[in-house]
Amino acid sequence: MGNEEIKAVLQNFPVPVDHIVIKPLSQGYINRSFVIAYKDSPDFLLQQINTKVFADVEALMANMVRALPHLKAPNYTGPELVYTKNGTSYLQTRNGGCWRLMTYVPDSASYLYCKDLKTAGEAGRILGLFHNLMSKARPTEYLEFIPGFHSLELRKRQFDLAREEATPARKRKAKKAIAYAQNTAESLLSWQDVSVPLRVCHNDTKMSNILFSKKEGKALCLVDLDTLMPGYFHCDFGDALRTVVNPAPEDEKNLDKISFNRAYCEAFVSGLSSVGPLLSRQEIEHLPFGAQLMPFLHGLRALTDFLMGDVYYQVSYPDQNLDRSLSLFRFAALAKEETPYLKEVIQKYLG
Repeated sequence: MGNEEIKAVLQNFPVPVDHIVIKPLSQGYINRSFVIAYKDSPDFLLQQINTKVFADVEALMANMVRALPHLKAPNYTGPELVYTKNGTSYLQTRNGGCWRLMTYVPDSASYLYCKDLKTAGEAGRILGLFHNLMSKARPTEYLEFIPGFHSLELRKRQFDLAREEATPARKRKAKKAIAYAQNTAESLLSWQDVSVPLRVCHNDTKMSNILFSKKEGKALCLVDLDTLMPGYFHCDFGDALRTVVNPAPEDEKNLDKISFNRAYCEAFVSGLSSVGPLLSRQEIEHLPFGAQLMPFLHGLRALTDFLMGDVYYQVSYPDQNLDRSLSLFRFAALAKEETPYLKEVIQKYLG
């Protein structure tokens, strides 16, 4: 997409379009993002929402608009939504494209992986603060526009269907991953507890969705609210933990590089506890389950996509989704092995 097309979109928002620098952002699997800068200083983030993934943009943006007033606090610095000149939360163009504009948080950075103990602790603190701020929100007032987003039952059914319809070649390549997925899904399904209270959750709390201050290293906010919906705290916990304690990328081919850093884990849980009492007894007891569930769910979705012919996630080489699944399954197995340790740390700080 050329700069003139971007400027044509920006003209629908109350911002100048002259003398701007437009920089595409390659990070992220789903939306197309562009940094809009004036005099080399980033001021806005323009995003084209992927309507193939997020079919109900109206519901997505309604949830975001409802949540943003809660996410205002002296120690929580997040982006603000810029409404169109017509007063709408997003722009829908004649060709069906959906665009939103948000302010750019100055002097901020995000990281794919945790780099030190302070970063791990700050990741835990900002997750706790996010949920503390959102605790007054009523889950019943938020739309579940992706039904069953973190439902293991649904993802297992999708996987089973993909396995039945996959080509023989893909099934042969994925034989090891398929076997692990079948065995682990049954084990995790037996652990679920429907008594865990429902919250308004971020639902995509990986490290790259946390902004940090470049100067102080403090966590500023959680970004990318596209999946903000009713959910369970142990899912946000497990999704964050997997990228805090493991330095390897999701598609790491050398499974020996995948690890569970105990020091980072303790710093993360300690940071989470620093915002004060937040969780119910059932939620605390379910945290080790979340630590296994979330990497497994992501791995199961990647494997399902591989078996379907790579129709959901962007891939840069043919077997990338299979590599993602194997890497994520390896971490899920490590999280299971570390359950006794994780329970000790949780008891120490949250018990």
